[in-house]
Amino acid sequence: MFYVYILSAKDGNLYIGFTEDLKKRLLKHNAGKVFSTKSRIPLKLIYCEVGLNKLDAKQRERYLKTGVGKRFIKYRLKNYFKGLEQ
Repeated sequence: MFYVYILSAKDGNLYIGFTEDLKKRLLKHNAGKVFSTKSRIPLKLIYCEVGLNKLDAKQRERYLKTGVGKRFIKYRLKNYFKGLEQ
């Protein structure tokens, strides 16, 4: 299984990633062992997609990092973001 995931950081920004072992990767993020997120912990998993093909998952990660992909995330998680505003 291959996972594309979105983390919410303490600074309010999102991190989009890809992994084969989601539990292990989340532990690494929150332990400060991932360079791009170590200054933004604690991180919270807010979204995840699972796929069977590695290339499909990598393509999905790249898509979610584009402008169109970010709009998809905002639409898909609109209730989550609405809850943050309150």
